[in-house]
Amino acid sequence: MIIPLCINIVKEGCGMMNKQLEMIAQSYDKGVDLGRKGINLYDELPDYITSQPDYPEFARLMKDEGLSDSKRIEVKEYLAPEEKMNLIDLGCCLNLMFNDYDTWSSLYHGVDISRKTIQLLEEIVEKKDLEIGSLYCCSIHDTPFEDDYFDIATCIGILEYFEEDFVREAIIEAHRIIRPKGRFVLDIPNLESQVFGITKLVEEYMGRPDRFNLSRKNFDELLVGYFEVVRTENIAGMIQYFLVNKD
Repeated sequence: MIIPLCINIVKEGCGMMNKQLEMIAQSYDKGVDLGRKGINLYDELPDYITSQPDYPEFARLMKDEGLSDSKRIEVKEYLAPEEKMNLIDLGCCLNLMFNDYDTWSSLYHGVDISRKTIQLLEEIVEKKDLEIGSLYCCSIHDTPFEDDYFDIATCIGILEYFEEDFVREAIIEAHRIIRPKGRFVLDIPNLESQVFGITKLVEEYMGRPDRFNLSRKNFDELLVGYFEVVRTENIAGMIQYFLVNKD
């Protein structure tokens, strides 16, 4: 009786994970469709969000720092991209379009769960005649790359959508595909941030609810055995980690 029970639990967990992945994909697909029409959902947030006491601080951060910390100069300076380096952008969104990743010397590879995001990036690559490595529509926890393939990596604005089991799988996959001593930047939500509650409401409104359920201590423990933490920084409601892959 114990074995079937375990199998059922695993199946249930996989089902929940797949449902969350599907919701995220659909949300970003919708965002791309609306973006092509010049519509930004962040400009049309409902009153139950904009009337929250902490919303003004969230709006200030959106204006001053943006919704993503992917473009921070600290990310590029730490990764130090050079020619002949392979970069993997896990959950790439539109970094190639809006966050200057197309100007980096390293060879760009991106994966994203949103099919329409990948299609849009393919159009941009063709239009600008960019030289990149690859673009794949897939989940960050199950990529098509060989072991130790990448020199540098990012995973920014992604892990907040997932619970511990998926986060662990994503970290293990990143460890697999990044070479030993390879540099990696990722972020997680700062659950103690003033704007975390607003961010959670916004993401749920967008159709991609935050599921991150790890304390800072538990996340740090999860990294042990896979990555060494060089430093961390608190940025716009997120904690950005600067990591080195262990052997």
